[in-house]
Amino acid sequence: MTPSIAEQSIEELGGHASILARQRRDHAELDRLMASYEAGRASAGPVPAAEPVPEERQRILRDIVQLTFSHAFAEETVLWPAVRRLAAAGEVPDGEELTSRVEGEHQRINDLVVEMERIGPADPRHDELVAEVFALIRQDIRDEEDLLLPRLQEALDTARLRRLGSAWEIVRRTAPTRPHPAVPRRPPANALLGVPLSAVDRLRDALPIGTRMRPGTAFAAAGACLGAAWLVARGVRGRH
Repeated sequence: MTPSIAEQSIEELGGHASILARQRRDHAELDRLMASYEAGRASAGPVPAAEPVPEERQRILRDIVQLTFSHAFAEETVLWPAVRRLAAAGEVPDGEELTSRVEGEHQRINDLVVEMERIGPADPRHDELVAEVFALIRQDIRDEEDLLLPRLQEALDTARLRRLGSAWEIVRRTAPTRPHPAVPRRPPANALLGVPLSAVDRLRDALPIGTRMRPGTAFAAAGACLGAAWLVARGVRGRH
């Protein structure tokens, strides 16, 4: 049985461009950010409900949310469909079960972050929600590195792992960075609904910590992206 990708060298994973190495880099960064957030919480001690959470910890949490959702969206758009195709061909026998398990973890994280953002960092329940989100992210990383990605490694050669890594990276760089409960977990619906929302997310990400985007600005950005997506789709259809 192929060992966890956490235990393998970069060369064994197929090089830095491989989907396996790219996944592990994101996972390591998430681990680092979560540890940094938790260390700040421990040193700060209990924060009274009326006292704002220090801005640096809010920034770290925003970085975690951004990376978690862009990473997961790229998985659901590029990586898990590839695993399911291999499962259908008999090359990853438990691929459907494993991807469904990870998608369930993603959905739970989505729901918790929505609630976390709704109540705000000063709410006494905020830290409990953060702790639950972190536990799920860590479980998700273990499921992927110990179970799902080694199955993928067994089924694909290095060249295919690198091509898959390039496609995943392109999607990750244009993916939504925040939770959107209405966006499905599987393509093509997730891409059709999620990609236009990424422009709104990135506008929000550029704002100072604690700033809320005006509804009109969000609608305008989403409308512009939907219009661009429609024009691209129309152009593609016109060529066929």
